[in-house]
Amino acid sequence: MPTCACQDRTLDESEEHVCSLKPPMEQDKVMEPKEYVNPVRYSDGSVRLRNPNIELMDQDILYHLALGSGSHDLVEMFGDVKFVCMGGTPKRMEHFANYIMQEIGHKLPAGTTLLDITKNSYRYSMYKVGPVLSISHGMGIPSVSILLHEVIKLMYHAKVKDPIFIRIGTCGGIGHEGGTVIISEEALDEMMKPYMELMVLGKLVRRPAKLDRQLARDLKGLAHRDDPYDTVIGKTMCSNDFYEGQGRLDGAFCEFTEADKMEYLMKLQKAGVVNIEMESLCFAALTHHAGIQSAVVCVTLLDRLKGDQVLAPKEVLEEWQMRPQKLIARYITTYLQRKGRLSLEGSHGSMYVKSPRRELRLNDSQTNLNMQPRRSPKMQSDTSPSARLSNVLMPLKLLYPFICSQKVNLFAKEVA
Repeated sequence: MPTCACQDRTLDESEEHVCSLKPPMEQDKVMEPKEYVNPVRYSDGSVRLRNPNIELMDQDILYHLALGSGSHDLVEMFGDVKFVCMGGTPKRMEHFANYIMQEIGHKLPAGTTLLDITKNSYRYSMYKVGPVLSISHGMGIPSVSILLHEVIKLMYHAKVKDPIFIRIGTCGGIGHEGGTVIISEEALDEMMKPYMELMVLGKLVRRPAKLDRQLARDLKGLAHRDDPYDTVIGKTMCSNDFYEGQGRLDGAFCEFTEADKMEYLMKLQKAGVVNIEMESLCFAALTHHAGIQSAVVCVTLLDRLKGDQVLAPKEVLEEWQMRPQKLIARYITTYLQRKGRLSLEGSHGSMYVKSPRRELRLNDSQTNLNMQPRRSPKMQSDTSPSARLSNVLMPLKLLYPFICSQKVNLFAKEVA
């Protein structure tokens, strides 16, 4: 986790952190005691922003999420969030929300359905399933950057403690066939540099693109031997472009040869790069700068050493895209079980809600095992004295309204 309070993080030639707030000669001086040690966490573990301006604002409008600290009770809405899962398309993240709801046994109130919380923004989609947020981040670094800024601020306003961010994506493999699950251990740019460069007030700022190595290992450990696909860990190259930036020959423009392309891809492979996508660099840099545990899990749609176009049928692609979701669901359910927030008796159970249908099935199974014939409630009889008296009076109860109406008619005739 980052421990420096400076805003602009840079690297010197030895890849050691250089604080831009202190002159070089003062690096070794003893710092004055401060109120807090960790600039990205409060003492209770909740998210702290590297921006003192937010605390001075009357309200903070999260414009692209259609939420605000003044218009919404963000603590009530999101205070229990632990996992923030992001993916490119709204449809994929809606599907993941429904899938994780089934996996963790989360029950919605009767007559309700999942709601796109940010639908009024017309930009991103967000679904909440208990402690899990499922959000679409769009395509490319600019889109995911905007979302991360506002979601990290959302974590701050909601007073969320130690959240875990996971990106669920698709990618092109380097030496890995389509359908392979890739867990990123580090994000690199097109020049294989492990940091994101951005311009702030006309100045170049570098932020290390680090992912949580232990989280990556934990995810890899949940890959099953009987999974019909490989799950690998490696470096991810993040490009600002889908075509030329990734060395594709099939874009509207191409000013290099196939030999040039293969030389570049082989160079990436030699450096330990196993896949290419378009968001991991920003995702890793911003979550690391915020001190948030994060991981990137993608599925390959093709091996870029063998081609540029995605040729697999739609049905196959949909099944492939479920593979990272299954791995992440295993991690979430394992975590919740360990924390006592999920029933240990079944993979889809809930310790808070009982299922009447499940109980009915169990009762029916028990009855069948005992070979006892089931009788309809209408066929069952009660021979107690009170029951017999009730049966005798039943016709009178049915006739009573009719008798009363006849009395009223007779009274009306007498008056007339």
